Amino acid sequence: MARTKKQKELDMVDSPLVSKGQGIAIGIFLTVLAILFLAPILIVLLNSFKSRLYISDAPFSLPNSKTFVGLSNYTDGAVKIGFFQSFGWSLFITVASVLVIVLLTAMTAWVITRIKSKFTSTLYFLFSFAMIVPFQMVMFTMTFVANRLHLDNPIGIIVIYLGFGSGLSVFMFSGFVKAIPIAMEEAAMIDGCNPLQTFFNVVFPMLKPTAITIAILNAMWVWNDYLLPYLILGTERKTIPIAIQYLRGGYGSIDMGAMMAMLVLAIIPIIIFYLTCQKYIIKGVVAGAVKG
Repeated sequence: MARTKKQKELDMVDSPLVSKGQGIAIGIFLTVLAILFLAPILIVLLNSFKSRLYISDAPFSLPNSKTFVGLSNYTDGAVKIGFFQSFGWSLFITVASVLVIVLLTAMTAWVITRIKSKFTSTLYFLFSFAMIVPFQMVMFTMTFVANRLHLDNPIGIIVIYLGFGSGLSVFMFSGFVKAIPIAMEEAAMIDGCNPLQTFFNVVFPMLKPTAITIAILNAMWVWNDYLLPYLILGTERKTIPIAIQYLRGGYGSIDMGAMMAMLVLAIIPIIIFYLTCQKYIIKGVVAGAVKG
């Protein structure tokens, strides 16, 4: 008896996409890949508990009774670089920059997507072009302009981060806004909402996956950035990446124990933030690319 079309479709759904052997091979490959990515973090963590005299000799060995120094690297490093003050500056700049980038670029993407004109099309291509301009190409000019406009302070650097982070953010938001039915916005306006109410009550809640994705990407970038704060803020208001560099002494000497400990403290907040929000990354990236 000939198999019906429905039975064939059910067989295709029930059949596995990969064989058992292929699944095992993929699992082994991904495990090895995960170990390679996690190995540097584990090495830094292990060495943060060792005496600086033994880190260079045996960087891959576990701490033992001879090399283990407890939390002294953490306390000494925090005192030497003023870790908590630097942590405060990094936290303020990162949180403020990410909030400004997410809010303003979402509004910008909504406007240039919904208003069809040559001006908005030009804006979109300019934002897209900004993604491919390397920072090193404009950093000296940017520093000169920032000094003249008095942006060389913790508030001004937020404006600069907005400029550098807007390209990718507008691009991703625009892709997601195109997927939102315009009928929902029209219904809100018929109910009496003005454009701002429509955006914050209807559009922005639907942008949550993409907004969280953009927040994660920008938070990782701003928190770990060294060059821009160094050029703009100098050494008076040190962020964590700048402060850690002060563990380098004269004639190339480095307090490796304290540096490893401070690196661990520096990556803990961003790892916690990433693990908390990582489930939204793929969802936001896919949602932002559903329509072109």
